[in-house]
Amino acid sequence: MIFGNNRFKYEVVDDWLQLPEKLKIIDVCGVAVDSQDRVYLFSRTDQPVLIFDREGKYLNSWGEGIFTSPHSLRVGPDDSVYCVDDGNHTVRKFTFDGRLQMILGNKDRPSDTGGSNEDYRTVKRGGEPFNSPTDIAFAPSGEIYISDGYGNARVHKFSPAGKLLFSWGEPGTDPGQFNVPHSVCVDRHGIVYVADRENNRIQLFTQNGEFKEQWTNVNRPAGLFIDVDNFLYVAELGYRYGLWPWMRPPTPKSPLPCVSIWSLDGKLQTRWGGVESCLSGNFASPHMLCTDSRSDLYVGEVVYTVAGSKGLLPIDCHALQKFVRTGT
Repeated sequence: MIFGNNRFKYEVVDDWLQLPEKLKIIDVCGVAVDSQDRVYLFSRTDQPVLIFDREGKYLNSWGEGIFTSPHSLRVGPDDSVYCVDDGNHTVRKFTFDGRLQMILGNKDRPSDTGGSNEDYRTVKRGGEPFNSPTDIAFAPSGEIYISDGYGNARVHKFSPAGKLLFSWGEPGTDPGQFNVPHSVCVDRHGIVYVADRENNRIQLFTQNGEFKEQWTNVNRPAGLFIDVDNFLYVAELGYRYGLWPWMRPPTPKSPLPCVSIWSLDGKLQTRWGGVESCLSGNFASPHMLCTDSRSDLYVGEVVYTVAGSKGLLPIDCHALQKFVRTGT
């Protein structure tokens, strides 16, 4: 079965992941690919970081006892591995084999925003790094951007060495304000894209944090990724699952979980996701996503956290899907 359309056509690869019996994945909250097309998964299990080759062969795993609540993983320009932990309020930089290189944030010491990471509506003001950070991105010039997140309403910009340069954002719905800035990425011109999840929009900023524009044809955007051809991939959670206090009960007309692809001038290229969420190629809770050097697409989902733990979906619903690009 073909998913997507136009130049973005894909076939899903079932049983791609060759997982050793001793290991398991429940949620894949982060997925990234390095310069050798090694695929990194960030899972909420005993071995949180799992590494595979592009054929799905297991290579390595590490991270036991390090993380409180894995949320996002990105591979930096030098193939270092950055892990965002919204549970202990840190972002950590590792080598391929799990040797710690740098820590950003104060472990178990959230910044004071006057609110709780359990409900974004309680956040009263923007705070310092971090209060439940959500994602990390790298500018072509080397600076680091971190979205922050569940208990905050800001984006922070750091030097390549980890020095805080400045922050922007406050809770709210106006341009430049955020209600759960959940993901961040940067294009080759230095434009910063922020998935403003609970405001159902993607906001675009200059590298100095100045608002440029917003795209609103999205439903709870969770993950962002820009490929080598300068197209933006968006994981949209929709409103079919998740029983948070600010959400209305879902109906058959509630927007479905899906993946969408956009040109960087804001034009939708394709979008897919079906009603039967656990069927191969459809989505239940797409969280983060990325492509490799051959433009194949990897989508990590947090089914257990969003729906499985509440009995809304079977816990063995797909946590990761690989889509092979067939369009030209």
